[in-house]
Parts: sequence; structure tokens; C-alpha cells
Amino acid sequence: MNQVQELEKAILARAERLAGEYRERAERSRDNILREAAERLRLREQREESIAKALGERTFRQQVQASELKLQSQLDRVRWNLVTDVERRLRERMQTFVADEASYDETLKAYLGQAAAAIESDELVAELTRKDRDRLQPRWEAIVAEAAPGKTIRLAEEAMECLGGVRVSSSDERIRVDNTFEGRLERLRPRIQQIILERLLPGGLETGNVFGG
Repeated sequence: MNQVQELEKAILARAERLAGEYRERAERSRDNILREAAERLRLREQREESIAKALGERTFRQQVQASELKLQSQLDRVRWNLVTDVERRLRERMQTFVADEASYDETLKAYLGQAAAAIESDELVAELTRKDRDRLQPRWEAIVAEAAPGKTIRLAEEAMECLGGVRVSSSDERIRVDNTFEGRLERLRPRIQQIILERLLPGGLETGNVFGG
């Protein structure tokens, strides 16, 4: 397994562990919200019983549905806050990884080689962060020779604003492979969020099933 696969596996594993930590919090939040909503509905039913009889079943049902929608909105906010918190922790994990220059440099080489193999051109341009560009420029030719033998990859004059990684494009800029951490996280996000939601909110919170068992 190469460094790229190991990093992606680590990201997914980290998401699963963090999701497990927040699952109990999500369940407590759900119980509190459902309990409060049930009490509000009970009081509303008592106050509006006479009105409901006059307006009929249709009007009463509309009011209940409005309460369900409001509760669903609250639950969605809880879910979103938990998801963003897990993603924030993943970024912190990435920052720690970047600080380990030995492991990080090997990952950069793997990213560079993967991008070079994906682009059918011998003349490529690589974009790095300012820090990585200054740090790697003195040995850039050796890095390219190891990561993408047979290819010419020059460093872009302008540095990227990102956490880390590398973005490689053809010399005419028609083809680009985004192997920045942000780019890779964006591609992994649907899977990460799926894992998080499966662990945090296992059933019962989908739209239309708020009060389900």
C-alpha cells in the first residue's frame, strides 16, 4: 500500500473513530429535542383542542407537520455541527502530518508521481505552498527524477494557498490533477460524511421519519 492509500485510509479511520466519540452526544441531543418537542406538542394540543375541532382534521394536521419540520431543522443543525467538527479535526490531523517532513515528503512524491502518470504530457508544472516550494526547490530535480522518471516538471512561480500537497497541470493548463489535501478531502468528503452519519445518527433522523422508532 503506497503513501497515498495509507493517508486516505488514515483519514477514513480517523473519521470513524471521531464519529464514535460523538455518537453518544448526538443521541443525547436527539432525546432532548424529541422530549422537548413532545412536551410542546402536548401543551399545544391542550390549548388548541377546541380550535382543532372547529378547523377540522386538515388544519390540525398542518400544525403537527409544521412542528415536525421545525424539529427536523433542529436535528439537521445538530447533525451538521457534528459533521463540521469531525472535518475540523481531520484538518488538525493533516496539519500534524505536514509537520512530519519525512513522511510528508514521501507523500508529496507519491502525489507527484500519481499526477504525472495521469497526465499524458512530458512537460508539466507543479504548484506547491510557499513553504514547500522554498524548502524543496534546492532538490526539486532529484525529487522529480525519483517520483516521475522521464517527465519534466517545473515549479510554478506562484505559490498555492492551501494546507499542503501538490497540484500538477500540463504546460498548456488544459489538464490538471489536484492532489492538495483540500482537493483530496473534497473528493473524499461524500464517503467521510457517509461514515460520520452512519456512526453518529443511525436511523430515525431522516426527513419524514423524525418520530419513527
